Amino acid sequence: MESTLAILIAAIAIGLVKGGIGGSLAGAIVLPLLTQRMSVAGAVGVAMPLLITGDIFAMRVYWREWEVRYLRLLLPGAIVGIVVGTVLLVSLPDLVLRRILGVTTIAAVLYKLASDSMPHLNYQPRNWHGQLAGMAAGLTSTLANLGGPPITAWLLLQRSQPTAFVGTITFFFFFVNLAKLPGYFATGVVDLALIASLAWALPFVPPFVWLGRRVINQVNRPLFERVMLALLALAGISLLLSEPVS
Repeated sequence: MESTLAILIAAIAIGLVKGGIGGSLAGAIVLPLLTQRMSVAGAVGVAMPLLITGDIFAMRVYWREWEVRYLRLLLPGAIVGIVVGTVLLVSLPDLVLRRILGVTTIAAVLYKLASDSMPHLNYQPRNWHGQLAGMAAGLTSTLANLGGPPITAWLLLQRSQPTAFVGTITFFFFFVNLAKLPGYFATGVVDLALIASLAWALPFVPPFVWLGRRVINQVNRPLFERVMLALLALAGISLLLSEPVS
């Protein structure tokens, strides 16, 4: 029952994130939540069908709103990060993965606290910055579904328009999540039996994508972000201290 509740909350959170609410903060809470009831690799596997369901509906909402020139820089590095991340995910012990997830979760909190100053930096764009951001996002997304901070930080520095910002992130993670599937299937992180067992949760994702898109401008963003930061910090600390789930 507790695992079922965690999966349901994850489905709702993913739907809201894909609809535009919470960004990398809300998305970052999904894996720490699931790892309270299962291994890191198990949580990654459970999250994948939910994420791809959300991606499909988010692509419809933000169709062709992305910046192709940014994607050309980001996607090649992302593929490299996905390959490295898949190897590490199935090679490292669960305890090590928990510590990595804890550190990256805390890093996401620190990123958010520092990100408000990013648009004001005297930044000089370089192509390799985008390639590095794509690689970092591919790696952290594959290991921990925490690819949002590297991409968000890089796009903030590009000063892209809000719609293009969300559209580019939407396409990027649609591509990344699909690209992760072959490696996940090959290593057993995801299989057809797992997808079938999650069939009950998938219908919860699309309505919350729609809801997120509808209410994105009505949410008290500062309050929401403070709550998410507190939850993320607690989740990160828990992962740094917790032992593998038997």
